[in-house]
Amino acid sequence: MANPNAPFGFAESHRLGAAPNYQNSRRYISPTYGTSLFFGDPVISLAGYVTQGTPAAIGSGGGPNVCGIFIGCEYMSISQKKWIPNMMWTGGGADAVNSGSGFDVWAKVIDDPETVFRVQANGIVTQAMVGLLATYVNGTGSTATGRSGAMLDITTNAPTASPPTGTNLAYPFKIVDLVRDPPGTPGADITTAYNWAYVTFNQQTFRAVSGSATIGN
Repeated sequence: MANPNAPFGFAESHRLGAAPNYQNSRRYISPTYGTSLFFGDPVISLAGYVTQGTPAAIGSGGGPNVCGIFIGCEYMSISQKKWIPNMMWTGGGADAVNSGSGFDVWAKVIDDPETVFRVQANGIVTQAMVGLLATYVNGTGSTATGRSGAMLDITTNAPTASPPTGTNLAYPFKIVDLVRDPPGTPGADITTAYNWAYVTFNQQTFRAVSGSATIGN
């Protein structure tokens, strides 16, 4: 059965050789940050705040690496006078109390370097690509569900061999397996486009290959 084109970002699956621990860290979003962040988006850290990364610039030329995967946020609401949890950051921030008052916008980020994620590709991930390094495209998140539109990039920046050379050191993920079961379910057809892969971090705040441009923050 052909796979539907229905990206969902990077979804936690398990740890390398172990069960998932659902560990996440608290990071911060600037209340004035105007770009939406969706559940499952890869994010970077700039000047202490979480932002959406530009895949082509990650880890190269001194740029920051992916710090983790965004899985929601909380902020103090001006209108409701209470903490509001959300799967996404809407990018407006008009209702968020400014951090200068002592209230910060909390971001939940999966940054355990051993975490394995499921992700849909924008082409066909083949068995020959297992073990290769890969980057991603941001896509368009859903304001209805809060889910990310990020996908593993197979078509524009093809996965590359490990160990990499040159700018490929910046590729943030490594393909560790293909999703094959349950057979017939979305993403499990490895012969058609938009199939799913299991990936883990390659270039990340807490994991960096030798010779990388920067570890980031």
